[in-house]
Amino acid sequence: MRSHLLNDETAEQYRRSVTEGVERVAQKIATTRRPFTGVTPDALAPTVNSVDLDRPLGDTAAALDELEEVYLRDAVYFHHPRYVAHLNCPVVIPALVGEAVLSAVNSSLDTWDQSAGGTLIERRLIDWTASRIGLGDAADGVFTSGGTQSNLQALLLAREEAKTADLAKLRIFTSESSHFSVQKSAQLLGLGRSAVVSIPTDRDRRMQTVVLAAELARCAAEGLVPMAIVATAGTTDFGSIDPLHDIAGLADEYGAWMHVDAAYGCGLLASPTRRHLLDGIERADSVTVDYHKSFFQPVSSSAVLVRDGATLRHATYHADYLNPRRTVQERIPNQVDKSLQTTRRFDALKLWMTLRVMGADGIGGLFDEVCDLAAAGFDLLAADPRYDVVVRPSLSTLVFRYIPERITSPEEIDRANLHARKALFASGEAVIAGTKVDGRQYLKFTLLNPETTVQDIAAVLDLIAGHAEQYLGENLVHAS
Repeated sequence: MRSHLLNDETAEQYRRSVTEGVERVAQKIATTRRPFTGVTPDALAPTVNSVDLDRPLGDTAAALDELEEVYLRDAVYFHHPRYVAHLNCPVVIPALVGEAVLSAVNSSLDTWDQSAGGTLIERRLIDWTASRIGLGDAADGVFTSGGTQSNLQALLLAREEAKTADLAKLRIFTSESSHFSVQKSAQLLGLGRSAVVSIPTDRDRRMQTVVLAAELARCAAEGLVPMAIVATAGTTDFGSIDPLHDIAGLADEYGAWMHVDAAYGCGLLASPTRRHLLDGIERADSVTVDYHKSFFQPVSSSAVLVRDGATLRHATYHADYLNPRRTVQERIPNQVDKSLQTTRRFDALKLWMTLRVMGADGIGGLFDEVCDLAAAGFDLLAADPRYDVVVRPSLSTLVFRYIPERITSPEEIDRANLHARKALFASGEAVIAGTKVDGRQYLKFTLLNPETTVQDIAAVLDLIAGHAEQYLGENLVHAS
């Protein structure tokens, strides 16, 4: 079995095997005509469950043949222009080259003696991102697994920097449209979900700072401690950007940590035309960025950035066998000193390769394209009497609802929209998302593929209407 270990004697086998795998995927990408096959869990599970994992095939080609049946054939393909569901992006080729390199070398980014150049590359990218944000010379950060972990670490730092040790008094303020990881983080940090104060949003789904100010005042009057204000730069549903300057002013006034969740909107940092939409982010104490959303990177590639690198000490623990205290005096750069993780992939290499091949303007230009597409999609929806669209997009999401011509109950419209989404998914012709707005069922396009066109959007809208009308027609027959 040593023949399967990658080393100097098996390098040629590695080249052949990986090339064969890449060729299979390339063929699949080149010939896939829809984003999904429509397979159901009940249909696919027996195929996967029938594989005897205790009886190896012994051959890469045979394993790839089997992989076609259990995975590749029925995978959901984000590169397809009619995949418009979640915050999943098509990925750029330079990042895939980086992925191949990092997985083979297999550096672990916890200590210098495991990563060397990888440590310095990650640190350089953190400095580059912090500079794009405008956090200042004392800024620092670390790569993470994703936005949820980044938000958790930011709020951990906020908790430790708070002006009380009484956890019961701490409060976190965030908009009703913010990511669920804020509540989840509060729970994990021992604060409880009740520590999160939800602030309503305006008609553009941005945090209402007048209400935020009132809630902060009430909190202070009751002897509670405003631990953090979490502003969102690109909400998951609407792509809305909270008023960052106003929130920063209130954070300063009440001594609260300001965190900006820019997991989605971070693509604006590279945008040649829309960077101004993030004005005010430079006043944050911490920022979440997800390169695997609007920088077109493979999962996972995220980071948490802080204005004052010294605050990262709250995530530091020294182990004699890994990062003993003496290494600090010796100025040995151990990234584990900043991270919630120990063993950690060299995900920064993907972004490094992307910047070195495409440049920041190249990435930002792609994000601008999908934002332009969303604006055109909004105009299309606003002019279509079949649909009610919620808000003009700041980024690249569209939230809308099919409205039938004949008068029917809101509940029936809810069911028609939910049915349309499910029927479309089952057909495999397109993949869209759904959400609730003011308690009602809505549909959502998340546009992150520059290859998607207005014609694709129009075609998917026609498919949605067809499924919804069929559902309502059938129900009308049954009711009569």
